[in-house]
Amino acid sequence: MRLSLLRQRLYDLGAKPCHADRLLRGWCQVRSYDIKGSPAATFFPAAMRAALPAIEAELEGLARMHGEYPADAEVVRLLVELNDGQMVESVLLPRGGLCISTQVGCAVGCVFCMSGRAGLLRQLSSAEIVAQVVLARRRRAVSKVVFMGMGEPAHNLDNVLEAIEVLGMQGNIPHKNLVLSTVGDLRVFERLPQETVKPALALSLHATDDALRATLLPHAPLIPVAELVESCEVYARATGYPTQYQWTLIEGMNDSDDELSRIVELLSGKYAIMNFIPFNDVDGLPYRRPSAERMARMVGTLKQNGIVTQLRDSAGQEVEGACGQLRARHATAGQTVTRLEMRKKALLQDL
Repeated sequence: MRLSLLRQRLYDLGAKPCHADRLLRGWCQVRSYDIKGSPAATFFPAAMRAALPAIEAELEGLARMHGEYPADAEVVRLLVELNDGQMVESVLLPRGGLCISTQVGCAVGCVFCMSGRAGLLRQLSSAEIVAQVVLARRRRAVSKVVFMGMGEPAHNLDNVLEAIEVLGMQGNIPHKNLVLSTVGDLRVFERLPQETVKPALALSLHATDDALRATLLPHAPLIPVAELVESCEVYARATGYPTQYQWTLIEGMNDSDDELSRIVELLSGKYAIMNFIPFNDVDGLPYRRPSAERMARMVGTLKQNGIVTQLRDSAGQEVEGACGQLRARHATAGQTVTRLEMRKKALLQDL
């Protein structure tokens, strides 16, 4: 379901924008818009009131909580089942944060990420994206939403921007607390400045060397790193939100002194935050996170050069829940059950 099509459906029922806004506010803020028995009982047009039960059922059926995997008191991995049985992941973060997915799978194929191992399976609709926020808010308050889960938001940009607008306008999320992450797609830099709700921007950088970055992010657009950083800086200055640069730390690959020097050269004087994220162990991948001492030295070096730097642990390490791992584990379990069922049927046929 696309939220723009839901709006049109409501308009066809005689609703005005204020009626559609009220319904969307009630849904994505998880509060009742039921006005039966109130002085405003006729606020919604009669045809819309008659259709509300069916619309509510559709919204409720978009997604359900399949499983919750606490990492600690504040971080909880959520495995979300969509209406067609596909799974995506979202993560409850400290201080009211929530990381959500925009696709089932991913086409970028980052070598250190589980999400893209099976490629892109399908896009999420704008309503499915917002539904993840609704599910999380039923568990606890959410005041910040980051689009950094499964998928590349730029590859599903229409639905992502539609969801961002609803969350910013009807969802009571401050615009600076809506953070769109991308590997660097020119469409993002073209579209975001034109939007009513302008989210903060995060760039999955991971390397300053163009050749190394192409190796780590094999299907990302081949845009020079310096050009990407400059585009991010223009947007950051225009919106007043610093660009958040994401850098998954992999021992022996992107933790060298040369990379560190180039980060300083690239980001000095920029309106930027560097987020170092230690690699989260993934079954079947040979990579490792650098030592704690090495990571601390990298953070210290950037701070000494005036670059705001944070070392963020990848949520879900304790439950083997790095982005895509929960979904992959569930899919593997499902395949095992299917094989067992087929074997059982074959044995029964032989009897």
